[in-house]
Amino acid sequence: MVISSQVTYGNRRRALFPCVREDECESRSEVTGVVRAISPVQKFAMSPSDPDQLSTWQFELPPELIASRPAARRDDSRLLVVDREQGTIQHANIRELPAFMDPGDLLIFNNTKVLPARLFGFRTATNGRWEGLFVEQSALGQWIILCDTRGRLQPGETITVVRAYDQQLETAGPPHMQSGRTLLLTLQHKRDDGSWEAMVSDLRPPFEILTEYGSLPLPPYMGRKLADADDQIRYQTAYASQPGAVAAPTAGLHFSPELLQKCRDRGLSSAEVTLHVGIGTFRPVTTERLSEHRMHDEWCRLPSDTCDALAATKSTGHQVLAVGTTTVRTLESAYAACGRTEPWDGRTQLFIRPGYQFQVIDRLLTNFHLPGSTLVVLVAALAGYELTMEAYRKAIEARYRFYSYGDAMLIR
Repeated sequence: MVISSQVTYGNRRRALFPCVREDECESRSEVTGVVRAISPVQKFAMSPSDPDQLSTWQFELPPELIASRPAARRDDSRLLVVDREQGTIQHANIRELPAFMDPGDLLIFNNTKVLPARLFGFRTATNGRWEGLFVEQSALGQWIILCDTRGRLQPGETITVVRAYDQQLETAGPPHMQSGRTLLLTLQHKRDDGSWEAMVSDLRPPFEILTEYGSLPLPPYMGRKLADADDQIRYQTAYASQPGAVAAPTAGLHFSPELLQKCRDRGLSSAEVTLHVGIGTFRPVTTERLSEHRMHDEWCRLPSDTCDALAATKSTGHQVLAVGTTTVRTLESAYAACGRTEPWDGRTQLFIRPGYQFQVIDRLLTNFHLPGSTLVVLVAALAGYELTMEAYRKAIEARYRFYSYGDAMLIR
C-alpha cells in the first residue's frame, strides 16, 4: 500500500518530490556536541500550481514509516529542524530542542487529556455488534457519539454498552460479558455530521462512566482496538490535566519530565492552553477545493495566566513556540475572536491555510502528518509550501516515523 503517491495533472502524473541538488554543511549541537548535517534548500524548487486544490498536498508515504508503537522513551524521538530564515533543514533529536531556543522564549502546551472514549457493545434488539466513540456531552446532557454497526440505526433504538476490557473482541456475536455490568444508550437524533445524540442510563459525569466502560481511542492505523498498558501512559502527554479530547495532542507526547526540566534549565518559560481534540481528527478532507472544506468545531480556552506569559515574552522580544497544531489554533482563534490576546474560551473552526497572517506564534513543534490533511496545510502556512514539501521529502528519505507515535519537526 502506498498513500497518495502522485498527483495527476491532466494526462500526466508528476511526483511532488522532485530531486533537488544540494550541498551539505555541518553544525555542532550545543547540547550533545554531535555534528549534524544541515541541508540548504533550493528555494522555489516546488511551487503549488493551485494551493486550494487538495491534490497539491498529496505525497508518497511508505506505510512502514507509520508508527504503530512509540519510541522506547518519550524523548528518544528524532527532530527535523526547519529554519525558515536560512532555508535549511537539519537532523537532530528531540532532546536537543532547548538548544534551538533562546533563554526567555516561551513554550505553550495543550493540556487536554484524552478520554477513554472508545466504546463496545451491541444493539439491544438484535444483538448485532456495535462500536462507538464518545465525542462530547451537549448542554442538555445528551451524549454525542459516533456509531459503527451493520444495518441502519433508528431513533429510539437502544445500545447495550459493556466494559471494554471485560469483553472478547474476537467473537462473532455480541461481546461476551464477564462482569454483567452494562450501560444503556438510547439513540434520539442523527445529526448532519453523522453523529448521534443519545440519552445515557447512568447519571454520573461522562469521565467517570467512560473510565469504567471505555478504552483510549487509538487511531486505526495502530492496528489494535484496545489500548494496552503502554498506550495508557504514552498516548497521554506527561502534563495532561483537562479531560475532554478524543485524540492526543501528539507534539506534546515527546516531552518527558527530563526534557521539560532541560527546557527550564535553558531558561525557557512555559504556559498552557486547552483544546479538546474532536472527531475532525479522524475525518479526511473530502472536497477537492480546500476553500470548500468545513472544519469540525472544537472547544478551546486561553487562560489569563497564559495571556500574561505571552505579553511578557513579546515585550522582551523573545519567541513563542507553539507545541502542536492544536496550540496554534487555540492561540490564533482567541486572537481572531478578541482582536488581541486576552482570556477567551469558545468553539473554533479555524482553518489555517497559506496566506494566513499569524498573530501570536513565532515557531511550531509538530509531528509529521497525513498526506492531504489540514495539518500539512497549516504547517505550510507557517513554513511555506516549498520548504514544507522539501522537509517531508527529507523526512521520508531519512526514514522518520510518522503520525501520533512518530517523530517531530521544529519550524523556527
